[in-house]
Amino acid sequence: MSLRRARTAEEYADWVKNAMFEVQDLKECLLYEVEDLQGFPAYIEPLEEGIRQIYDAMCNGTYHFGREDLMFMEVVRRFEHEIPFHTLLKQINETHRKGLEVPEEEDE
Repeated sequence: MSLRRARTAEEYADWVKNAMFEVQDLKECLLYEVEDLQGFPAYIEPLEEGIRQIYDAMCNGTYHFGREDLMFMEVVRRFEHEIPFHTLLKQINETHRKGLEVPEEEDE
């Protein structure tokens, strides 16, 4: 299955903002459901930190696309079944690795 990549920088930034919201929402839901922090999934903090680093880099102008997976992808692959927005995270990673999806120009 081929993942769709962001078509514009604005769309990519929106995806990252949405991922920040989603991870925060998941964290709040889990905190509400879990009575003690020992039952709290260990993957939330690295996921939140990884998304925050991308967002901060975008905000301060130091973000660069790259060929390597983003640091949170190991967590996503390992706990995919527990992360409801894993497809969004995979799309962010795919865009990071391959750049924006630019439509191919047809020969005239």
